[in-house]
Amino acid sequence: MKPVLSADVPDGRQTPFEALRGQLQHAATEFADGPDALQGILLGIVDDVERAVHEPLEIFPVCHHSPASAVAMARRLREKQPKVVYLELCEDMAPLLSELRNCRLPVAVQAFASDVRGFPAEWAPLSVVAPITEASAEYQAIAYALDTPGVELVLVDRSSDHVFQWQAGVQEPAGPGDRPTEEEAALHGDAVGVEIGDLRPRFAELEEHLLHHGRVRHWSEWWHQYVELPLGDSDHDTYRQVMLLIGSLFRRLAPGDPGRVRVDEDRERYMWTRMREHLAATGTDPEDCLYVCGAFHASSRVAEFGVHGSDTFEITPPGGSTWRHGLIPSSHAAIEAQFGLAAGSVSIAATQWAKNLKRTRVQPFRLAGQAGGKPRKAAAPAVPAAPEQPSDKLSGFLQSPPALDRLDEAELLGWSVEIVRSARRNGYLASTADAISVFETSILLAGMRDRARPTPYDFQDAAVTCIEKDTVPGRRDVRRLVEILMGGDRVGQVGYEALPPLARDVHDRLAPLDMKLQQRGVQRALLDMTSRPELRPCSDVLWMLRRLMPHGAARPIMGERELGKRSVQESWDLALGTHQRALIELGYEGVSIEQVLEQRLRRVAYAPDVTTAAVLEAVEDAVLYLGGDRLADELGTRALEVLATERSVDGAPEVLRRVRRLLAYYRISRPVLPSWIESFAKTGYAHYCTLLPTAFTDEDATVRQVAAMLGFLFSMESLALSLGCDRTQLDLAFAQSHPREPSRTALLWAAQVQLGQLSRTDLRERCDALLDDPLVVPAYPRYLSGLLHALEPVPQLADFVVEAVSNAFARLPDPVLLPWLPMLITTLRSEGADLAPLLIREAGRVFPGRLPVLDSWVPPWKAAVESPAVPATDGGGTARRAVLLSVYPETCDGLALLLGCEGTWEAGAEAEAPGGAAIVGRHPEAAAALEALLAGV
Repeated sequence: MKPVLSADVPDGRQTPFEALRGQLQHAATEFADGPDALQGILLGIVDDVERAVHEPLEIFPVCHHSPASAVAMARRLREKQPKVVYLELCEDMAPLLSELRNCRLPVAVQAFASDVRGFPAEWAPLSVVAPITEASAEYQAIAYALDTPGVELVLVDRSSDHVFQWQAGVQEPAGPGDRPTEEEAALHGDAVGVEIGDLRPRFAELEEHLLHHGRVRHWSEWWHQYVELPLGDSDHDTYRQVMLLIGSLFRRLAPGDPGRVRVDEDRERYMWTRMREHLAATGTDPEDCLYVCGAFHASSRVAEFGVHGSDTFEITPPGGSTWRHGLIPSSHAAIEAQFGLAAGSVSIAATQWAKNLKRTRVQPFRLAGQAGGKPRKAAAPAVPAAPEQPSDKLSGFLQSPPALDRLDEAELLGWSVEIVRSARRNGYLASTADAISVFETSILLAGMRDRARPTPYDFQDAAVTCIEKDTVPGRRDVRRLVEILMGGDRVGQVGYEALPPLARDVHDRLAPLDMKLQQRGVQRALLDMTSRPELRPCSDVLWMLRRLMPHGAARPIMGERELGKRSVQESWDLALGTHQRALIELGYEGVSIEQVLEQRLRRVAYAPDVTTAAVLEAVEDAVLYLGGDRLADELGTRALEVLATERSVDGAPEVLRRVRRLLAYYRISRPVLPSWIESFAKTGYAHYCTLLPTAFTDEDATVRQVAAMLGFLFSMESLALSLGCDRTQLDLAFAQSHPREPSRTALLWAAQVQLGQLSRTDLRERCDALLDDPLVVPAYPRYLSGLLHALEPVPQLADFVVEAVSNAFARLPDPVLLPWLPMLITTLRSEGADLAPLLIREAGRVFPGRLPVLDSWVPPWKAAVESPAVPATDGGGTARRAVLLSVYPETCDGLALLLGCEGTWEAGAEAEAPGGAAIVGRHPEAAAALEALLAGV
């Protein structure tokens, strides 16, 4: 649709903007040396403003979180009193807006989808947020529409699903690496932000030019200085036309990014199509409506623009994703991080909003029962103003010099004193002289930047210059202190009534703790389940929250929950108010935390690339947090299926650790083992027997993984054999195992000792032979590494490993020993954390406990070699009998009395003569029966 130009007026009347058009045309001709592109841009801007002004449905352009827009919005709503308010906001968020009265602003309306269909899987979960603050035009429109009888609020922007449909090919949603790091700034997570009035130059050179000549650092500062302050006291027509001019200017100077331009124009077509559909369905007069949108979209040039625009745009249906909606807490820092605003700019805007209200005496709208802030008196009902013919306000605004705002010395002096006081509290060595310096430097910087009155940004630069030193003594620097002084980072809160059912259920179940769980910060909860058994359900909820929510939301200080263990006293640090967004997002997944946990465990267990260890972890969590056998048995069966399909041993250590723990738990808590774990032992025994020969020679398999396989085979052998497995499988696996790497060779030797195929004496001789061979000595530490890992499947070799390590320290040359020591320490720390206590305990048993004894101490293995144990004999060669019992007969007498046995102690020659097996002679019946049995065979 061609824009309405002055020449297109049928009756030849002059439009109100004809004089401005002529002035801009003259200026373009003079400055551009002739009518060229500049003239087209300037005249096009006037055409855009005129077209929007003459639209029957009044368009109200706004900028996101702009105090000037909020004041103008409140003033216009009281003057016009529209019956229908069309708002640029995702249409599927409408049902949540009434819940804003139960929240403390700022909060964000969120649409969340974990079940993603029609989008790449790596985008999941999808999240869209729309932050709302009190100092925003959209909140004024919402409060007016919801609390005014007979007024309808209609959201006309694309749905949350369309946000991602149209975003495909333009830019991908923010990933985890794009999240802000600070806690307050991360309240929105990685959600895609939608705002009403994204008004910022898309032409990089234009923004750089404006910042340079405005002598400011950031776009937020330029906007505050050159738009917010001049428009703060302007009338409705002036505000409206200036915002339309800015939107048209930025739109015409935007680079031609086809994807972004297409999305912008499709949004405008979508909104105008929705408005025309509503007007046609309800028969509402466009004069009784108000369209609130960003200034960028208010200057649209699409064919569908206006109530008489084209109806050629077809709205596609949303995709198959399941969207859930809710309110989450927001903050000034989160809004700044989401939309790339300068730090502290939203707080400064909130302060400017309060000043504008006080200066203009405009009565803002506020939802009835709104939490936070002071209640405002209801304004007297106003008579709707009669519509006026649009007039040219731009010429006067553009030609008038900027109003000189005189210096408010009292305000600046108060800022200077307060920042010095705050700096002292935070460890800075600030004094009264610094306050004077900040005051004077602020005035100096404002003068250098052609400003009669220092702005908060000038004051911030002055404070940093005068107070900031080389280091920051505390957690906050001076820039952050100034942001707090200007209003601080206000953090919103979602009220109890606006929470999803799951979050309300959590608060109800934790009510016995008698704590203010919605309060931000960390609170300590003490649970004594012995004296107060009713706290046991609270403990169950807290452990599930620890499993589901981010770290720090519920952190146990005292107490543990393991298989077969329950604490009688617990201490928790709770920060549910700080992590309210995470709790709310849990509510999108289910109606109770048990349901959410079960869904997540199933999702992990049935993932395409799941491992056996991950499924066993899900089984353990199901037993720990949910109890019962239904889910645990189902997930255990799934673990059995996954194990049968695995062809690598990467997860063997984790599988061994978890299956041992589950088996020990079921043995002490169940009369009969679950069928799945019996099947798991049988299948795992056969599975690892099959993979063992390959694992011994596979370069990708580590020694720790092979040791874990052996640990599974040896620890599960008795159970597997009792269930029908054949020991021949294991014998064949070892017969086919021929490792070449030293550590795996030593591991095989240790396993053969466990199976009885190799004696300890043979193993000791092999290790000694390695130390005696100078060609093998450099590789001996690798043999020791294999023996260290062998403690997992064969813990009985702990004394031999201590012997082998001691021999290595004694006999290895320094060039071989010293480079190996760091590897030994790191191996024990990273892979042998469970084995190190066993090794240290055995070493403590072998080595002397006192230093003076060390010089004369002889290792047991050397003493056994040097002094072989032989039976002691008397002079006649007869082995002496143990005389300890006869010297101290009290123990045997007590035992005989207890058993009811009668008898006397032998004395003299009878005691010295060898007695042999005298019991056989006294009771020959057993021997005779055995003889008859053997004779019959």
